Amino acid sequence: MASDPEQPSFSSIGRVGKSSGEIDGAGVDEPLLNAGQHHSSESYSVLAAIFPFLFPALGGLLYGYDIGSTSSATISIQSASFSGISWYNLSSVEVGLITSGSLYGALIGSILAFNIADFLGRRKELILSAVLYLVGALITAVAPNLAILIIGRVLFGTGIGLAMHAAPMYIAETAPSQIRGLLISLKEFFIVLGMVAGYVVGSLLVETVAGWRYMYGVSTPLAVIMGIGMWWLAESPRWLLLRAIQGKGDARDLKDTAINCLCRLRGEAFGDTAPAQVEEILNELAFVGEEKEVTFGEVFQGKCLKALTIGCGLVLFQQITGQPSVLYYAASILQSAGFSAASDATRVSILLGLLKVRTFLFLMYDFILTM
Repeated sequence: MASDPEQPSFSSIGRVGKSSGEIDGAGVDEPLLNAGQHHSSESYSVLAAIFPFLFPALGGLLYGYDIGSTSSATISIQSASFSGISWYNLSSVEVGLITSGSLYGALIGSILAFNIADFLGRRKELILSAVLYLVGALITAVAPNLAILIIGRVLFGTGIGLAMHAAPMYIAETAPSQIRGLLISLKEFFIVLGMVAGYVVGSLLVETVAGWRYMYGVSTPLAVIMGIGMWWLAESPRWLLLRAIQGKGDARDLKDTAINCLCRLRGEAFGDTAPAQVEEILNELAFVGEEKEVTFGEVFQGKCLKALTIGCGLVLFQQITGQPSVLYYAASILQSAGFSAASDATRVSILLGLLKVRTFLFLMYDFILTM
């Protein structure tokens, strides 16, 4: 991919706080606006693009699986016949702590992400998430008492928080521009698939002694695969170049590493266009990295206020409907609705997951038609 001849190349990586226009002493268009004209000719290997999407997307699959499995696990753990524990007589508050433990952990993970993301990088953040998934699932599966069980749930949830932050960033920064939006949407689809998997596994194990332990333990192999996969994948080239812009390492070495990573992520089809793509990213980061004094109050002004209102509104209306709670307590709600047998309630909950899959497939179909 050739660079725009009217757009100066970023020849001095260390000039933090200067836009590309300031480097040459003349005003130019914003790199973010010009970058799009190169994308139509961007080459890539579909096969090479699969794994940089798949392994981060497993973080979403594990999140969805936690929702589905918890729906059945809360029934299993309260069963005198099948819980396999002596402390099965749990109060509604204790059951609520088991259910929401992963959500509290996700909150912790989200807060941590903003403090460690740029330091660790997207890849290492996802590796850390996979480790927390693994440790949290193992602790939950072998927990000897309620306190340890909740600790395991919180650790698993912390992995969710980190994964939901790093996965879309890694996919967006490594995916070819032509399919970037599609892959980000598919990552969300993996969450829905995880829910269905959780409901299915729960229905199969709900009448097994200590079945709730197996429900949570099933997620450990996926966490291992995710961790190994992210260890094998290349780092995000954009993150490497961001560190070069910020002066956090040898600029030339970081640039060369970014070129190598880009070739690994895009495959041989990317060919000799990697250096030009790296120069384009550097120009873009140079402009975005322009130092400017801002205040917290600017979030509530102009276009920022509009974006903030839309974002907060989406979260508010999603939560206020109670839909997330229905997903976590689907089997319990169905039991109260008349499906008294645990096996019946959990089987019907699978239909709820399939309904979400159907809805998401329709949305994906509409999205693909607009591409």
